[in-house]
Amino acid sequence: MAQPLKIYNTLTRQKELFVPLNPPYVGMYVCGPTVYNYVHLGNVRTFLTFDTLFRYLTHIGYKVRYVRNITDVGHLVGDGDEGEDKIGRMAKLEKLEPMEIVQRYTNNFHQVMEQFNILPPSIEPTATGHMVEQIEAVEKLLEKGLAYESNGSVYFDIEEYNRRGGRYGKLSGRVLDDLLNETRELEGQSEKRNPLDFAIWKRAAPEHIMRWNSPWGVGFPGWHLECTCMSTKYLGTQFDIHGGGMDLKFPHHECEIAQGDGLTGHDPVRYWMHSNMLTVNGQKMSKSLGNSFLPSELFAGDHYLLEQPYSPMTVRFFMLQSHYRSTLDFSNEALKAAQKGYRRLANGLRVIKTMTYQPNDAIAPDQTKQEDIRQAVQSFYEAMNDDLNTAVGIAQLFTLLKYVNMLYLNQLQGATLGEETFTLLKESFATFFEDVLGLQEEGVTSQPVLEGLLTLYREYKEQKQYDKVDQIRSYFKAQGLSIKDMKHQIDWAYEE
Repeated sequence: MAQPLKIYNTLTRQKELFVPLNPPYVGMYVCGPTVYNYVHLGNVRTFLTFDTLFRYLTHIGYKVRYVRNITDVGHLVGDGDEGEDKIGRMAKLEKLEPMEIVQRYTNNFHQVMEQFNILPPSIEPTATGHMVEQIEAVEKLLEKGLAYESNGSVYFDIEEYNRRGGRYGKLSGRVLDDLLNETRELEGQSEKRNPLDFAIWKRAAPEHIMRWNSPWGVGFPGWHLECTCMSTKYLGTQFDIHGGGMDLKFPHHECEIAQGDGLTGHDPVRYWMHSNMLTVNGQKMSKSLGNSFLPSELFAGDHYLLEQPYSPMTVRFFMLQSHYRSTLDFSNEALKAAQKGYRRLANGLRVIKTMTYQPNDAIAPDQTKQEDIRQAVQSFYEAMNDDLNTAVGIAQLFTLLKYVNMLYLNQLQGATLGEETFTLLKESFATFFEDVLGLQEEGVTSQPVLEGLLTLYREYKEQKQYDKVDQIRSYFKAQGLSIKDMKHQIDWAYEE
């Protein structure tokens, strides 16, 4: 078996052996979306990364409790402590109740996750559903002297936290003095003892829509506090893995560490994991540059930067071809190459599922081929155990595909591999493709229809009715399929 799982811990800046607190149980928390707008591709990459981790941990025998929240209050425009709540602002713009905004974009988020075959988490808590826990946490931090009230808002006291042995900035590597020099004097900043102190409860201005009663007056919770309260409620005061996009490392995750440590006296998380960002043709993806596109635009090809539509599984495969900690550049060339690669593997999956082992005593097993297949399977696990290196894992899948295709084309007999290696090839290929990488076949007309058309195709070929043969070929092509005329059989395949 391959070496044990190692993951890159942002906190220690190195790959570490993954040792859960309470094996075989694993607690994993990932910051979910703020549901004020349609989910964008940068979000999708993060959730796809941790979906793959969730799948792989489950595959290698861990029992994972995966918590991914919905932020439905408290995330202010600009990610700081000033300005409007993102959901409240959208509610005013669209003249809707805030919870209508929340429901609409939560529904969209779930739909997109399903399109990309991203599994639902074990628990999906919402910030508004945990107001009691958040108010209790604020009270506790006040009691401990790690927070202070100012004009109906409550702020976390970073200087006091550091004085007691905390190290604010240790996750992001930012130095406190440098951060102080960077901090602008913002409106309302005078409420704070220190410009870096962050809100754990905010007083609601009269025009603020989303508001709750609290011991400090009417207000709403700070964005950072929500994740601390929801993660520890369902995973305990210390848990194994906390994930999110790189953009959340500072200040969001930095603040989570300070709050968690302040509340319990120890770090809340063992392993911090962050996925990297997306670029488009070498430029950062952003709405202001006009190079940002939604999943729906990608699937429809409905954007000036896109030359054609790309299916959800093509995009999933494209994202998996790059390591989650590296930047990922979207381009039509890269997406077209991913489409070809995905379809080649999907063809392999389709045919391997139909194959059965046929013994033949006259054929001696080929030990070189047996070893090659065993090594590819082993190398897949080694790649995944090396900080979830899906790019190298996919390369091993193509090694296995070579043998699948040789069997399919009658260039190799199953008996040449022997029953044990044949079974290993068949089961590993399907398991890696579907269960671990989360890929699936997509967009196929019903199998009986295709089989019926192939029967007609054979008859028309025998009768030399080539106009009808061409019609059937054209139909298949319009479905993104092709007909394979082979010596030993006629079959269909996904067009590569």
